[in-house]
Formats: sequence, C-alpha cells, structure tokens
Amino acid sequence: MGAITIFAEDLPATRSFYTEVFGLPVHFEDESSAVFRFGDTLVNLLDVAAAPELIDPAPVGAPAGHRSVLTLHVDDVDARCEWLLARGVELLNGPITRPWGPRTASFRDPAGQIWEIAS
Repeated sequence: MGAITIFAEDLPATRSFYTEVFGLPVHFEDESSAVFRFGDTLVNLLDVAAAPELIDPAPVGAPAGHRSVLTLHVDDVDARCEWLLARGVELLNGPITRPWGPRTASFRDPAGQIWEIAS
C-alpha cells in the first residue's frame, strides 16, 4: 500500500498530534494537507474541505462510525501506552492480550481515525 488519506476536520490539531504522538516529521505539507511517512506508506491528512475534490461524486462521510483500524507494531505495548497516556492520549481499550496472540491497545486521533498498537 502506497498511501492512506484521512479526512481531518481540524488539520492543525491532527498534524500536531501526528508530530507529537508518532514522533514523525512532516514529509510534505501545503494549505490543505500534511503527509507523514510510516515506513513505506504515506499517511495524508487532508482538510475535510478539500476531500470532495478527491472523491466526488461520492459524499464525504461524517466523522462518526468507524470502518477501519490502522495498526502500528511496537516492541512493548504497555510501555507505549504509558508514553501515550503521559501525552494526554486517551486509550479506547487495552493494553490487552488478544485471544489470537498479540498484545494491543487502541486510541483515536483528532480526525477520528482509530489507531492500534500491537506487539
């Protein structure tokens, strides 16, 4: 997968979240987007006002009701959760060991996207 685009109602807050929580530099930025590189995948934060140009004639959905989770692998889920909590990130769940093996925890970014960390 080359890129994922996430529509953000508050682009500056979402950009800051990605910079601070994921510790990533901005790969590309303009007035309506901020792009971050997660390994070989680009995550494009796009101001929701610019989204219709990208998906028209499909409608832009409301920021409620979730249909995806983006997962990042970390060495120690518990330690990363402590780190996230210290930065004011609210965990949705976890850390928990899943029946299929990995230890996980989930949280939401300011754009409403749910992220999971797993080891």
